[in-house]
Amino acid sequence: MVDPFADFLGRYGWQAAQILALIAVYRISDVVMGIMANPFYVDMGFTKDEVAAVTKVYGVIMTLVGAFVGGVLSMRLGVMRILMLGAVLSAGSNLLFAWLAGHGHDVTALIAVVSADNLASGIASAAFIAYLSNLTNVSYSATQYALFSSMMLLAPKFVAGFSGDYVDAFGYAHFFTATSLLGLPVLALVWLASRVKTTPGSLPDSEIQKSDRI
Repeated sequence: MVDPFADFLGRYGWQAAQILALIAVYRISDVVMGIMANPFYVDMGFTKDEVAAVTKVYGVIMTLVGAFVGGVLSMRLGVMRILMLGAVLSAGSNLLFAWLAGHGHDVTALIAVVSADNLASGIASAAFIAYLSNLTNVSYSATQYALFSSMMLLAPKFVAGFSGDYVDAFGYAHFFTATSLLGLPVLALVWLASRVKTTPGSLPDSEIQKSDRI
């Protein structure tokens, strides 16, 4: 139990805190927004059949497309660049929900917004998983990955607990805009993390890692 933590801290030193901060907030825009998605659909007058058809068909397809695109781009351009792209797209796609809140009940618009949001989420998820995997030591991959994956939802889920109160106070458009702004600190953390050199003990170097600064 001790060695996996000691290994990570030993390899990254004070930069471990910076890396963990990025892991803790990278998905914050998506998670905080996502918890209010279903109430939003109901309040906008979309039926259960409409929501199911859009989210379970278009949403799933675009998530898979996004994951494929994110994986290919990570291989070609480097994980950190696509991690930055995913952060930008995830935060920006929340503004589409703010637009939809003012646009009103429109299934075509819902398809476009959900598709764009899931595409962005797929790209971000692919890059994020690659980044987390690259941080682990193959000797302790299970414990270290468990640490990372548990941290990635802790802060976002806590903040998301106040989402309903925020919507009641300010409305959906303001809420979705605010969740987009939550992604701004993530961009700075990704930029800083791109300066951290992967140290010996992690996964073998590949073309993804060789020239990956933003």
